[in-house]
Amino acid sequence: MKNLSAFIIAALIAVFALVASGAIYTVTQTQQALLLRFGEPVPGRTLVTEPGLHFKMPFIETAIFLDRRILDLETPKQEVLAADNNRIEVDAFLRYRIVDPLRFYQSVGSMEGASRQLANVLNSAVRRVLGEANMQQIVRDQRAQLMVKIREQVDGEATKFGVQITDVRIRRADLPRQISEKVFSRMQTERAREASEFRAQGSEQAQRITAKADRDVVVLRAQAQQQAEQTRGEGDAERNRIFAEAFGKDPEFFSFYRSMQAYETGLKSGETRLVMSPTSDFFKYFTKSGGGPLPSGSKAQ
Repeated sequence: MKNLSAFIIAALIAVFALVASGAIYTVTQTQQALLLRFGEPVPGRTLVTEPGLHFKMPFIETAIFLDRRILDLETPKQEVLAADNNRIEVDAFLRYRIVDPLRFYQSVGSMEGASRQLANVLNSAVRRVLGEANMQQIVRDQRAQLMVKIREQVDGEATKFGVQITDVRIRRADLPRQISEKVFSRMQTERAREASEFRAQGSEQAQRITAKADRDVVVLRAQAQQQAEQTRGEGDAERNRIFAEAFGKDPEFFSFYRSMQAYETGLKSGETRLVMSPTSDFFKYFTKSGGGPLPSGSKAQ
């Protein structure tokens, strides 16, 4: 009898604990709860956003917990055909917030369902918007404007899922690997061709400068030689004029000066030997008193 009573008490406690656990649920700071009764929203208590401990009818009502934070959705890379027929691999992602939990639950059912639906919407918007722009606009010129346009289109489609799109970003937009390698090879060939052209132009210009410099050197040398010859001629003419004037003023002095020059040239020290008559006109200034004969026994060497 005692065993039966203990068993009944234990069973009652278990049933009470089961009922109590089914009647109590907790909402955290980052959550919101959707209260359903047999799959339908409970009037007046459909959405619970206040964090803490809450009660519901066990086995009849169900609490569906949804995140209140901004959520991220990553999508795989997809290939997009731009307006200039360039194929581009685009890596995009979006951030969203659940603003209508009941519509969210009724349209997509769960977070996994929302991810699938939003990924399809994002991929379609990316292909549609980027397909109207060329590669330069996508990569550099209008990237920010294109992301805003994609966000607006995705947000318009996501409204029927009870979510709000807060941001859409294009993380990367690159050419496919095979095309990138071909473009890189073509760029290398183009740069090599340009380098060859620049080298050829530089060599041609160097030859032109060298030829001009050589020509200028020849011209300058010729002009310098001409000027030197002209100056030398003018000097010789001036010298002859001075000699002529000197000869006209004092013929005897001029004769003496010329004889001194001849002595200097003809009687240099070294191997010079002269055999001449001492009475010749060449030695007239060696004689006594302007032209007399040399003393006997003297010899010119």
